[in-house]
Amino acid sequence: MNPILSVESVGLLAPGLAGWTASRAILAGEAPYIAAPMPMPVAALLPANERRRVTNLVKLALHVAQEAIVQACRDPQTIRTVFASSGGDSAVLDKICVALTLPDRPVSPTHFHQSVHNTTAGYWSIATGCTQPSISLSAYDGSFMAGLREAAALAWTETAPVLLIAYDMPQPFPLAERRVIIAPFGMALLVNPEPNERRLAMLRLTQTAVSAASPSADPELETLRIGNPAARCLALLQAIARPAGQRVALVDDGGMGLKVEVTP
Repeated sequence: MNPILSVESVGLLAPGLAGWTASRAILAGEAPYIAAPMPMPVAALLPANERRRVTNLVKLALHVAQEAIVQACRDPQTIRTVFASSGGDSAVLDKICVALTLPDRPVSPTHFHQSVHNTTAGYWSIATGCTQPSISLSAYDGSFMAGLREAAALAWTETAPVLLIAYDMPQPFPLAERRVIIAPFGMALLVNPEPNERRLAMLRLTQTAVSAASPSADPELETLRIGNPAARCLALLQAIARPAGQRVALVDDGGMGLKVEVTP
């Protein structure tokens, strides 16, 4: 098993981070971060009928996935995927719970099929025609790290590129009283176990006990990092954006984590 992964491309959408190309200088510390409103995500790959039905969470995930695929000039039908979200589509779950309190319990069939955790993976398959293996997972605040570990294992096992998509959005009331997510955040990372001349960086992953995750040096980016589980990738994205090598620590709620050596 090759412990090295090439990062071929990155998709990114969050407040003040409108795409990898526009955000790279900010992540590298060469431009200031300004938490501007996030542009509306667009699931342009989906047929019009499906696009009207999908939720903003699905649009966010498909938006960053498409950015990474286009950036890498890859055929999406050939790419294995890992979708990581700490809570899935909570807006849909809230609507179902409200419907269950009403007379006759009028649960929408559309909401019912959108409530499962792999809904986004299903829409990705509809959008691209991809029939490659796909994994959907959740690990609370450690969802990004779990997704990266799963994507690395899949890439090394099958000797094939894997697209990791991590995404979460703020919860609706009253769920937001128990689970605070301060802003939407979506990212996609296309990794390849084979060397690639167009790579953005090389990653070497080591699973180990980690006392604390690597923070962001920018206070506002650090607020975003700890305020959305998908944004726990920010220290890694900053390391990928910078011209010098760096080590990044990722950690889950149980104290286990990954140490990632990033080489430009």
